[in-house]
Amino acid sequence: MPVVPPIVTPRAFARLSEIGAAEQGKVLRVAVAGGGCSGFQYEIVLDEPKPDDLVLSGEGETVVVDPVSLPFLAQARIDFSEELIGARFVIDNPNATASCGCGTSFSI
Repeated sequence: MPVVPPIVTPRAFARLSEIGAAEQGKVLRVAVAGGGCSGFQYEIVLDEPKPDDLVLSGEGETVVVDPVSLPFLAQARIDFSEELIGARFVIDNPNATASCGCGTSFSI
């Protein structure tokens, strides 16, 4: 069965544009790695695209997800949040059964 890819909000693409990611030849890489206080953690970094990445484009900017992380991020929502405590990219992941207060660690 095909995996439904994550979506990227216009606010996330706008933030990438504000920081000039595409102008620097960079993409936002969203990946999942083992670790964190709940079992898995998100890795969100500016990076170079790789040939096997899933590419999500909008507003002249690009977000990529590697094939190993893709099943963990199926139907997730990649957004950008600005709050009093700081600004950051956030993942709303319907696959996560629990998450840590830090927002970067989750379990399935």
